[in-house]
Amino acid sequence: MAERDTDTGHEKSGAPEKSGAPEKSGAPEKSGAPEKSGAPEKSGTPVDSGTHEDTDDVERVTRAVLAASRLLMAVSARSLAAVEDGVTLPQFRMLIVLSTRGATKLVALAELLQVAPSTAMRMVDRLIIAGLAVREVNPESRRETLLTLTEEGRRTVAGVVARRRAAIASIVERLDPAHRAALVEALAAFNEAGGEPAVPVPEEGQAETLGWGEPGLARDL
Repeated sequence: MAERDTDTGHEKSGAPEKSGAPEKSGAPEKSGAPEKSGAPEKSGTPVDSGTHEDTDDVERVTRAVLAASRLLMAVSARSLAAVEDGVTLPQFRMLIVLSTRGATKLVALAELLQVAPSTAMRMVDRLIIAGLAVREVNPESRRETLLTLTEEGRRTVAGVVARRRAAIASIVERLDPAHRAALVEALAAFNEAGGEPAVPVPEEGQAETLGWGEPGLARDL
């Protein structure tokens, strides 16, 4: 029941009930800081595919050249054995140099073949015993001797060179024309890169050595 005011007789309305202070909703929970995703792993330095391919290409060509070198060495050995089985390839190198240069001093022979003078002397002695070379007095200095081929030595060189050329030609004939043309171009570039001069076409009456008379090629036989 409402209370009356004793002075006025009016009913006092009850003071409105204060509603409790609105409950403060808890502060919104802070979500944890977003997890940082790990930085992407850095891959190692990328390999230059071009460099890798170049290395592979050089290795492939090197293997092919070495295989061809073994083939040519075998052809040379067979050609020499068929003509003069008592002469080794190093000795034949000396015959080739004498064939193309004529009478030569022992010291010059050793330098051209890149062997010690004592080694060259032993090679000369064997060739003289085989009747393929001979010592002659240098007409310009009688204290020096020159080495030159005998007639038998010249026949030996011509026979071996002819057999070697025929054997190589037989191999080339098995290639189709496109491969032959490509081989000529590739070998020309290879020789140029190695500092080897082209093999000259022999003049009439001159023995064809197929490059064996050049110091660089004689060295590699």
